[in-house]
Amino acid sequence: MARKNRLTRVAVRIGTAIGKADRKAHQVAKAGFMAKKELEDVGKQVEALKRQLQKTTKRLKHALR
Repeated sequence: MARKNRLTRVAVRIGTAIGKADRKAHQVAKAGFMAKKELEDVGKQVEALKRQLQKTTKRLKHALR
């Protein structure tokens, strides 16, 4: 019986380690997804600012003529 108990304890430790690694992998994947989404949002803001700058430049050039 001692052997079975020892094997059971080892199996529990292995299962615990695998569970922790799986959880960490899910957290990393979620963080990567969120970072990608935020990067897309920032890109959209940059495009909007670029268009706004082009409009302002056009108005300024027209006003200085």
